[in-house]
Amino acid sequence: MREYKDYHKSIMVNEVLDYLITVEDGIYVDCTAGEGGHSKAIYEKCNGKARVISVDVDYEVLGIAEKRLKELSYKIDFFKAPYQEIDIVLAGLGVKKVNGFFMDLGVSTFQLKGVGRGFTFMKDEPLDMRMDLEADKTAHYVVNEYSEQELSKIIFEYGEEFRFSRKIAKRIVQARPLNTTFELVEAIKSAFPYSEIRKRKRHFATKTFQAIRIEVNGEFNNIKTALNKFGNYLEVGGRVVVLSFHSLEDKIIKTFFKNDERFNLLTKKPLIPSEEEIKNNPRARSTKLRAAEKK
Repeated sequence: MREYKDYHKSIMVNEVLDYLITVEDGIYVDCTAGEGGHSKAIYEKCNGKARVISVDVDYEVLGIAEKRLKELSYKIDFFKAPYQEIDIVLAGLGVKKVNGFFMDLGVSTFQLKGVGRGFTFMKDEPLDMRMDLEADKTAHYVVNEYSEQELSKIIFEYGEEFRFSRKIAKRIVQARPLNTTFELVEAIKSAFPYSEIRKRKRHFATKTFQAIRIEVNGEFNNIKTALNKFGNYLEVGGRVVVLSFHSLEDKIIKTFFKNDERFNLLTKKPLIPSEEEIKNNPRARSTKLRAAEKK
């Protein structure tokens, strides 16, 4: 297991718990265990009376969670699985109903800072970006095998890089083969005038990297699949709480809950972190929380 020192700071913990926990002795599923922060908070909020099922598709980050929470292993069940297959996990456990599902759709600190994952443009690494290291599709495949039109489409739609998506896609194709994150960054950079790079508040590669990561991991389709399955397992009055970090993710979540007759949307407007939390944890700045209750 690779180690690193900067553990992930769980976001909006109090708000998550306020919406998620309805009964202390319930069953709660943390579908994106990450490094275990929210799972531990759920357990503690329920005074040790709840059963927590903690799932993550990334076996490396799940290993960190298990190690950090080993003293709670008798109360928290850890499983390596994608959240869109939560029905398989629950069936294997013989669990028919649960009281709450939680999803944190962000990339963990380990995935950003752990060596060799290729999620960040801040380090030169192989183009990977898989959350599930057993999956076939990598960022290398997307960057080098997708057509210029396909690349432009995902950069426009998933990255919301509206003005420069076509030019970025063109420069990526021209620069092939691309094998590392820094090579991809240079291709992206060549698509921008210097004046545009200077005036942007965020790094010029942020949106393109985001788009490729979403494509590699099939994130948007997986969210819809998971939300639909949650409705089949929730007790009446049970809750779903989701933290999203992308406007399109938030739109998917809001639309699903508004249109699915099994749910009441509890958050007409998404909750956002406090100014103090953002100050203490800048990664929280784009977070939106949505919650819904099973009718």
